[in-house]
Amino acid sequence: MNENIAKRNALLAEKVIKGLRSRNMAGYWAADKEAALGTVLSIIPPGASVAMGGCASAAEIGLMEALRSGRYKFIDRAAIADKRAAMLAAYDADVFVSSANAITEDGVIVNIDGNANRVSAIAQGPKKVVFIVGMNKVCCDLDAALKRARNVAAPINAQRFGLSTPCAKTGACADCKSPDTICCQFLVTRFSHHEGRMHVVLVGESLGF
Repeated sequence: MNENIAKRNALLAEKVIKGLRSRNMAGYWAADKEAALGTVLSIIPPGASVAMGGCASAAEIGLMEALRSGRYKFIDRAAIADKRAAMLAAYDADVFVSSANAITEDGVIVNIDGNANRVSAIAQGPKKVVFIVGMNKVCCDLDAALKRARNVAAPINAQRFGLSTPCAKTGACADCKSPDTICCQFLVTRFSHHEGRMHVVLVGESLGF
């Protein structure tokens, strides 16, 4: 990565982390994927039960291999036939891993969901929530974050899931009510009542969508 981009990302991350702390959430800086993996694993104690929603960023930093190593009680939806049972088990997990569709410079986290298993677990249930967030998802304010979630993350996810939505065909949000829409629930996390529950690892690379 260009050193000027890396410097800019590190400086911007300081601002985001300050904002997170003001919202009773912990923020961490990881310059690259390798550092991100180490930081995430430092937050998850050995033997912890761990669940996640669909999280491309976790796969990109190598977290899936670590969770399947046997050191953790990984609630692996890909290996569980009863998907509903796996989703329900996530609410009682020690740690829930997610990314964010967007995050503001002052630490507000935005997520959009289709089935609500991800946003509901972020909001309530698991003892800890660990977000893995590439610096490509940092937006100047809440309006920009919502626009990113709807016009960048949602179309890409609709395309990768093979869904028949307007955004999958055009690449832009149409505010649709398609049966295939994945924009069913919007979660804006602006504060955590529970100190030590929300952890955000900002990564100085582009991750996820």
